[in-house]
Amino acid sequence: MRTVSVLPHPVKEELGWIPMSDGTRLAARIWRPVSSDAEPVPAVLEFIPYRQRDLTARRDHVNHPYLAGHGYACARVDLRGSGDSEGLLVDEYLEQELQDGAEVLAWLADQPWCSGRTGMMGISWGGFNALQVASRRPPSLAAIAVLSCSDDRYADDVHYMGGCLLGDNLSWASTMFAYNSCPPDPATFGPGWRHQWYERLAACEPWLVEWLRHQRRDAFWEHGSVCEDYRSVACPVLAVSGWADGYSNAVFRLMQHLDVPRRGLIGPWSHKYPHLGQPGPAIGFLQELVRWWDHWLRDVDNGVMDGPMLRVWMQDSVPPSTAYDERPGRWVGEPAWPSPHVQRMRCPLGQHLIARPGEAPPSRPLSVESPLSVGQFAGKWCSYNAPPDLPYDQREEDGGSLVFDTAPLAERCEILGGPVAEIDLEVDRPSAMLAVRLSDVAPDGRATRVTYGLLNLTHRDGHAEPAPLQPGVRYLVRVQLNGVAQAFPPGHQIRMSLSTSYWPLAWPPPEPVQLTVHPENSALELPIRPVAEPDEVAAPVFAEPEGTAPLTTTQLRHGEQRWTVSRDLVGYESALEVIKDLGVVRFDDIDLAVTRRACERYSWTADEFDSVRGDIEWTMAFERGDWSVRTVTRTVLTSTGTDFRLHAELDAYEGDERVFSRNWQRSIPRDQV
Repeated sequence: MRTVSVLPHPVKEELGWIPMSDGTRLAARIWRPVSSDAEPVPAVLEFIPYRQRDLTARRDHVNHPYLAGHGYACARVDLRGSGDSEGLLVDEYLEQELQDGAEVLAWLADQPWCSGRTGMMGISWGGFNALQVASRRPPSLAAIAVLSCSDDRYADDVHYMGGCLLGDNLSWASTMFAYNSCPPDPATFGPGWRHQWYERLAACEPWLVEWLRHQRRDAFWEHGSVCEDYRSVACPVLAVSGWADGYSNAVFRLMQHLDVPRRGLIGPWSHKYPHLGQPGPAIGFLQELVRWWDHWLRDVDNGVMDGPMLRVWMQDSVPPSTAYDERPGRWVGEPAWPSPHVQRMRCPLGQHLIARPGEAPPSRPLSVESPLSVGQFAGKWCSYNAPPDLPYDQREEDGGSLVFDTAPLAERCEILGGPVAEIDLEVDRPSAMLAVRLSDVAPDGRATRVTYGLLNLTHRDGHAEPAPLQPGVRYLVRVQLNGVAQAFPPGHQIRMSLSTSYWPLAWPPPEPVQLTVHPENSALELPIRPVAEPDEVAAPVFAEPEGTAPLTTTQLRHGEQRWTVSRDLVGYESALEVIKDLGVVRFDDIDLAVTRRACERYSWTADEFDSVRGDIEWTMAFERGDWSVRTVTRTVLTSTGTDFRLHAELDAYEGDERVFSRNWQRSIPRDQV
């Protein structure tokens, strides 16, 4: 990324408080043009719980001063109960949060340096609440830019996928358990910091408990899901994600269902802003944002709505790897979504074969009972690109799966969108899951996972009212795979793999399941995009990434990144261990040393389904001079055939003294999960 030191407008930075109607104060950092004292400018809000003084400070200083230097007042505000904001944060996207967001926008619009027009932007949590606040139609909100988020909190978020409980549900709950235990900074909060911290600790609960109490689609998840009423969003929307992210599907749905000016962008990236995008190529996304805000907040006729509605990176074939510096490919554009260029091709299945359309190859029933080891090389549901967390070579996974291959391709094949597996099946248990993987198989046999989908088969008719399966009864199910843009070269094969477990990406069913597939009534639907269309929209061209200089920091202790698969062939114990240790970093401007370390361990024994265990421990620490605080949180999730069992611990220290300690033991009945 190129660092920009000279901007069109000199920028000033201010720290302060934004008052809410109930008297709670939210901590804000605002960058705005010096000239806005006399010439008001539009305001752009990013509203997230990740501590603007430290944890997101480096990224914030790349993004917001850049936008401010192009004529905007940019506010980075900590959610109620997070960072230096007052109050308590007790779950994500609650009504109080959305009301606060609307109040912050009204406060910004009312400032003498603001023109009265506002926008919202954000990645992940900030994208979620920007969409949700937009659905409330605040008067000043003229446009939003949302990245790596979802319009559907049940079906397409970190919690559940296809009705299956995601391993990232445990991981994410553990992350927020740790973040919620952190104190405000005395340097800004003042002498009341300890009282505020103790209030947070007393109110700190493992959010996983509530998330596990809602294992089917209900009002809990419908709240904040704009897919319940797309018409509620009335302002223009820029929706962005990456193929290595967990949230690319929402871009397609927003382009299809919103009835407002909208543009979609999907690159090769993981869960990162595109100008910081990994895998590359990163793009000049902040320049794109300036054009977006100029048009919708300043009425500049700059052509930002010209060209394709949807711009995507068509990925070329690559060998399997857990991390990539770059993904080769090209940008392509689509005039609308669904695209007139993409045609669904239905390929019937045969005996371990994906046939050509219209063929009816002979076949017989095929059965599989997958070992718990299938999924060890699945990577994370949502890649953060550190430590390497993309799926590895799928050949070992395929050994515990039913595999169907095409013949070697005679010519290049490109897909854009979400493949669908239509499977005629029967199982021998009342509760079962089906994982479907699509891979690019090279002539040497290496298999790179391209996309995948999950379905809890008790949710075969919908997520609101699951129903047990009847052993031996045949069901025709459709499994939606994640959307993707992928090219398969000549000589390669397309492989579809079916398994009955996919741990630890998803929590396994209560007991082992034998799945029988009837290929003669099954098929794979591929969204085929012709390699060249005479009326194809011109491919987009992006500038090189740039931003303002990140905040300076000093690495006081180097961290550790590890992703280890282990197997004990005596006791048959296996584990995936993930270490995410950022070491100790000093934020030089405020002389604050911050420690962040997470250890995740997902284990099991042989094929004993009641041995599955997720164990996550976090350490967070803050130190300046003689002020030193530390919290240690631990979350352990296990299960029986009938219940999920949760054990959680929280210990907080001031100096060497433990000032707070609490344990939780909870049992939550399994609801056909």
